[in-house]
Amino acid sequence: MSAGEPDAVSARPIHVTDTMVAEASLGSVAADWDAEQAVTTMYSTHYRSLVRLAALLVRDTATAEEVVQDSFIAMHSSWRRLRDSDKALSYLRQSVVNRSRSVLRHRMVVDRNAPKPAPDMPSAEQGALSLLERSAVVSALRELPPRQREALVLRYYGDLSEAQIASAMGISRGAVKSHTARAIAALRTVLEMGT
Repeated sequence: MSAGEPDAVSARPIHVTDTMVAEASLGSVAADWDAEQAVTTMYSTHYRSLVRLAALLVRDTATAEEVVQDSFIAMHSSWRRLRDSDKALSYLRQSVVNRSRSVLRHRMVVDRNAPKPAPDMPSAEQGALSLLERSAVVSALRELPPRQREALVLRYYGDLSEAQIASAMGISRGAVKSHTARAIAALRTVLEMGT
């Protein structure tokens, strides 16, 4: 077959009506155009009211806008499956409500599984100062006579009562009071001189 001759297939006459051509070439385009036009019209008419609805549900305008936009996108992509285009607004509202519920469920899961905040920790400077103060107190305690040091340690570190201290040290309660008072006075003097 030469280049100028028509082949057998193309030489056959094809009977095509104008309607068939329009349906074949524009069928999917017309459906897409209908979806575009319908969604655009609904968007311009109902977007704000749907955002208000979603905002009341999710308590956040930015999230509400995302929910509504996602609903419009979903409706546009499934426009051909929509059985009754007159109920498109109802479908859209239900989509907004369902997506809002999804957002709320997600928030609840995130909140439930959020890591616990770290306890308030002192700053590094405060920790260093506390360490210096403790070391100053420990140094001052070392300078005290043994009975006064024992009475203070048992009272403030051991958190013992006067009777328990007297029993542990083998002295009277009056002696415990005396040793504790003298030790506090001596510590105060040493610590005030150090500052």
